[in-house]
Amino acid sequence: MFRQAATRILSRSSRAAARARPFSTDLPAAASPDETFVEAWKKVIPNIEPPKTPLSFMTPRPTTPSSIPSKLTVNFVLPYASELSTKEVDMVIIPASTGQMGVLPGHVATIAELKPGVMSVHEGDKVVKYFVSSGFAFVHSNSYADIIAVEAVPIDQLDPALVQKGLADFTQKLNSASTDLEKAEAQIGVDVHSALNFALTG
Repeated sequence: MFRQAATRILSRSSRAAARARPFSTDLPAAASPDETFVEAWKKVIPNIEPPKTPLSFMTPRPTTPSSIPSKLTVNFVLPYASELSTKEVDMVIIPASTGQMGVLPGHVATIAELKPGVMSVHEGDKVVKYFVSSGFAFVHSNSYADIIAVEAVPIDQLDPALVQKGLADFTQKLNSASTDLEKAEAQIGVDVHSALNFALTG
């Protein structure tokens, strides 16, 4: 009976593996034209060139190198600015929601949610630190990393006095909050200013 159950489980898992979608790293890097759309268009309107689809405007994704490169290429963007664009660095350390995460060249493909904290960019002996409020980091298998933050500021531009004042104000608001909404808003303020304070003192 055990052998029969094991056989059923193995056959089921092999069928599931066959149906599984490939990873994005397994897909071809070069964009392929939408052949089905082009063929259908030419059948209906053979005398006019088919319009371009969104796929036509997408640049091919860089291929995954056969060996681990020596540098990590980082894009760090905000809604209103691009802080780093295709910057080659040695490592970045990001404040992921699961804890501090170091990203080196050759890192496994990962998506990480960012929490308020310090992101450090390491390039040789130079380390640049930013405070990020929230966002996401997309680490690709080709040693590219895209970091998107809602708000970010270099650590050296933070005012310790304003951080302490904000932490005291939000702590007072949290203690005097009477509704769930007021408590949630105050708690967010406390969390962010606590992270700011730790970035300056820690």
